[in-house]
Amino acid sequence: MALLTPIRTRPRMDRRSTVWHVDWILVFGVVALSFIGALLIWSATHNRTSLTEGKPDAFLVRHALNFAIGLVLAIGAAITDHRRVRILAPLLYAASVVGLILVLVPGVGSTINGSRSWIQLPFMSIQPSEFAKLAVIVGMALLIAEKSETDRHEDARTIDVAQAVGVAAVPVVLVMLQPDLGTVMVLGSIVFGIIAVSGVPKRWMLGLLTAGVLVAAIAIKLQVLKEYQIARFTAFMHPSSDPQGIGYNVNQARIAIGNGGVFGQGLFHGGQTQNAFVPEQHTDFVFTVAGEELGLIGAGTIIVLFAIILFRGLRIAVTARDAFGRLVATGIVCWFAFQAFENIGMTLGIMPVTGLPLPFVSYGGSSMFACLLAVGLLQNIHLRSHRY
Repeated sequence: MALLTPIRTRPRMDRRSTVWHVDWILVFGVVALSFIGALLIWSATHNRTSLTEGKPDAFLVRHALNFAIGLVLAIGAAITDHRRVRILAPLLYAASVVGLILVLVPGVGSTINGSRSWIQLPFMSIQPSEFAKLAVIVGMALLIAEKSETDRHEDARTIDVAQAVGVAAVPVVLVMLQPDLGTVMVLGSIVFGIIAVSGVPKRWMLGLLTAGVLVAAIAIKLQVLKEYQIARFTAFMHPSSDPQGIGYNVNQARIAIGNGGVFGQGLFHGGQTQNAFVPEQHTDFVFTVAGEELGLIGAGTIIVLFAIILFRGLRIAVTARDAFGRLVATGIVCWFAFQAFENIGMTLGIMPVTGLPLPFVSYGGSSMFACLLAVGLLQNIHLRSHRY
């Protein structure tokens, strides 16, 4: 049975008691991950003067500020009337597409780590592709939900899904041109997840997988992907072929995690971390800090916290009162699940290196803002399901 099966309405509840109906378990998971992330970022950067410019707590302060700003965005998304959310969805999608176009404009977009994904502002850098994940979710959810509600049919029809895939295709193509393969993979997981619960025939799933393989082959053939991105997949298949070259990051990451044992070497005491053997350790490879300095216990705690967030997100999807809410919640869960698995997997050598941050844990303003906005939408859907 499709996930879009109508759910019985509930008795109207006192709006003054809204705070009591917030999903506090979800809040706990997000806050705990962000707190752990702050400690890991602090440990990974406090003695790197080239990054901190002599201020050991610089990245700790910035991470805390990013979380504070993101929390405001999350609260705003949570308390916004659901009708306004649906009205704002096309605007969010349009703004995201404009941002993705701007990063490709010479003189506007900036290239960092091989991808032209950033817009430099006087006070901060913005990565539009992070917000594109949320834009694709609300864009697809709105289109499928509007069609099913207007035409009074429970499951999405083929034409509805085709249009929704078209909505997702525009950001996917623009992100591929940067090129940002990691984000493309996340967007693919989002599209697959939303389509899977929309009620279409299973042949659509096979079709999407086939299309994904064809797009990847075409991207390689047309040299859309850069050599280093292809080399990362080669290194994933043969990790010992170039340990001092393209395989260096993964090898050092695995050494760091292996050094941690069960209880870790202690915060600020990891040999690999404090001697800066693992590159990008405060962003993409932040999980290696947990593995080395907090050990299996600390790294396992991060995984458990993600499991809690994903479980609460699925619960919100199942109990949502309308198709739009269920599809949005499902898309967010797919986003968090795949990105966390990919980030942690690449540090363990079981997934290719793609440059994706670990949600709520890695340093990065755009990632934190987008993820907390998504959490705010989950709370919005949850509160609405308890309001009537």
